[in-house]
Amino acid sequence: MTAEAKAVTKPATTTGPASPPLTERQEARRRRILHASAQLASRGGFDAVQMREVAESSQVALGTLYRYFPSKVHLLVATMQDQLQHMHATLRKRPPAGVEPAERVAETLMRAFRALQREPHLADAMVRALTFADRSVSPEVDTVSRLTTAIILDAMGLEAPPTAEQLSAVRVIEHTWHSALITWLSGRASIAQVKIDIETVCRLIDLTAPEKA
Repeated sequence: MTAEAKAVTKPATTTGPASPPLTERQEARRRRILHASAQLASRGGFDAVQMREVAESSQVALGTLYRYFPSKVHLLVATMQDQLQHMHATLRKRPPAGVEPAERVAETLMRAFRALQREPHLADAMVRALTFADRSVSPEVDTVSRLTTAIILDAMGLEAPPTAEQLSAVRVIEHTWHSALITWLSGRASIAQVKIDIETVCRLIDLTAPEKA
């Protein structure tokens, strides 16, 4: 695994970058909150995630919930972070089988896409939260981006640290994957078109690969 991928295997578990680590009890409470958020979003999307209902469902006081997550957007972006962590763990257990890095990344992103496809209301809620996020949510958004980067770098299976060109290609692939998710959720793209777009942008991996001596 690359150094960049290792750096994001254990994302921050609090909303502030300088916050102390959570205790075991606090972490359990946070997990209940994220589970409640995902459950509500799965049933009714973004609008179904109401902070009071999340608090009741996770059995925490409303004031406590706001100390963990200052807003619904913070909560849903953290929910996406949690979903990506689970996805990353699953992908590591069953890595892509493609021969070339571009094939493996395309396969990985389509597997991630299909996982989100199974929960369209949840996917829509998380993507809308990312879209609405302002600067106050930057740490959470950055963590989501780092997790996505780690997933792509793991799939690439590089033998050496990625070059600046390769990291640039990864960023473009991330943007395309996110855009494809939005267009699919809005009904403006089919699964087949998403697959074509993902496979096309993943060719950047071949174009930015260092030349062998």
